[in-house]
Amino acid sequence: MMKEPKDLQVVVLMGGLGTRLKEYTKVCPKPLVEVNKKPFFDYQLMLLKAAGFKKFLFLIGYKADMIEEYYKDGSELGISIKYCYDGKELLGTGGAIRRALPYLEEDFLVTYGDSFMDIDYRETIYRYFAGKAKGSRAVMTILKNNNSFDKSNVVARDGRIILYDKMKPLPEMEYIDYGVCIYERSLFEEYEEGVKFDVAIIQNKLSLEGKLEAHEVTRRFYEIGSPKALEEFKAYAKERFSGGLKAVFLDRDGVINEIVYNEDIEQLDSPQKKEDFKLLPNVVSALRKFKDKGYLIFIVTNQPGAAKGKSRLSDLYDINTGFVNSMKAEGIELEAVYMCPHYPRLLPYTKEKFLIKECDCRKPKPGLILKAGESYNIDYENSYMIGDSFTDVEAGKAAGVKTVYIGDLKCDACKKLCDIEPDIIARDILDASEKVK
Repeated sequence: MMKEPKDLQVVVLMGGLGTRLKEYTKVCPKPLVEVNKKPFFDYQLMLLKAAGFKKFLFLIGYKADMIEEYYKDGSELGISIKYCYDGKELLGTGGAIRRALPYLEEDFLVTYGDSFMDIDYRETIYRYFAGKAKGSRAVMTILKNNNSFDKSNVVARDGRIILYDKMKPLPEMEYIDYGVCIYERSLFEEYEEGVKFDVAIIQNKLSLEGKLEAHEVTRRFYEIGSPKALEEFKAYAKERFSGGLKAVFLDRDGVINEIVYNEDIEQLDSPQKKEDFKLLPNVVSALRKFKDKGYLIFIVTNQPGAAKGKSRLSDLYDINTGFVNSMKAEGIELEAVYMCPHYPRLLPYTKEKFLIKECDCRKPKPGLILKAGESYNIDYENSYMIGDSFTDVEAGKAAGVKTVYIGDLKCDACKKLCDIEPDIIARDILDASEKVK
C-alpha cells in the first residue's frame, strides 16, 4: 500500500562524535555546525519538509541536549519530532536503529544528520512499496559513481540491487549507496538490543537474497565529515540559497523529446518506455545556451500515462532518470525533473490507483513551477516557462514567470483557449534559448 510522505516516519541518525570536525564539534554536534548562519541540518530538513514529511525520530547521542533544545518537538516548524538517545557506548548505525525499536513504525525512511541529499523522495517511497508488494524488504538510493567521491559498492540491474558490499569492492560496481533507505521494521527485530553493528550488514544480506530495491538518483550528495567537505557545502549553499536565481522551466514532450506513435491506442503520445524517448534536434545546444546565460534548468511535465494504465510509474521515472544522465554525459546539469503523474478520473485500465487524484501539480496549475521555490531562492520575475501548449503558458503566468510558446507564430491556440499571450514565441527550443535574455 503506497504511502504519502506525511504518513511515513523519517529516522535521522545524529549520534556521531564528528571527530574529523573537532574544531567545530567541540562546541556543538555535527547537525548544528553553522553553515552561512544556519545549522547544517536545517538545509536537509528543508528538503524533507518540502517533500511533505511530517513525522521525525532523531537518534541523538553526542551533545544531544543541544539538538533537542534547538529543534524541540518540531511544532514550531509544522512537524513532529521525537527523540531516542544513544547509550554510553556507540552501537553503529544498525545498533542505533535497533535501540530505537520501540519508537519505530512498520516502515520508515533513514537518513543522516550530516548529509544533504536532494532527491525525489516520492520516487523513493514508490519504489519501496512497489518492491514490497513483490517481496522486497528495503530500498536503497544509489548514484552512478564510478569511484568518484568514494569507492563504488553496488551492482544494480533492472531496479534491484544485485550486490551491495562496501567491504569488498568489485570492478563491476558502478554505483555507490547514496545514504537514503527505507526499511521494514521487522529487519531490526532480528537483532538483540545493545549489539553493535552496521546497517550495511542488513543491506548486504538483502542484496544477496534479492530483496533490496534500487532508486537511482542523479544529483551528487554533500556531507560535512571533514573541514574540506564543510567548506565545499558552504560554497554550494551560498550560491543556491542566498541570491535570487534565474531559471528556465521546460515542458518535456514536444519541446525536449519527440512525440511517439503508441500502437496500443493508435495515436501520437508521450513515450511510455525508456527506449522510446528520443531527443528533438538542437536540444543539447539549447540547454548549453541556457546554462551559459546563467539559468538553472528544471523540467516540468505532466505524465499521466501510468494513471491511465498505459505504463507503470516506474517506467516514467526511468525515462526521466535516463534523460538526466544523458545530459550529465554532455556536461549539462539539470536541477530537477518535476513530474505530475496524476489524472483526475479513474479509467478501466488503471492499475496504480493512488495516482488518481485532483492535485496542485498538474499543469495548467502552477504547482510544478512553484515547487522549485521550496528549496531554491528563485527569482521568478526573471525566469521563464517554455512549452508548446497553452497549459504551459497558463501555468507560467499563474506562477509569475515570463512565458515562451514554442510553435505557431500567431499562437492562436493560446489566445483562444487561455485568453493570454506568451511573452515570446519561438520556433523550437534552440530559438527559445536565443530569444531568452
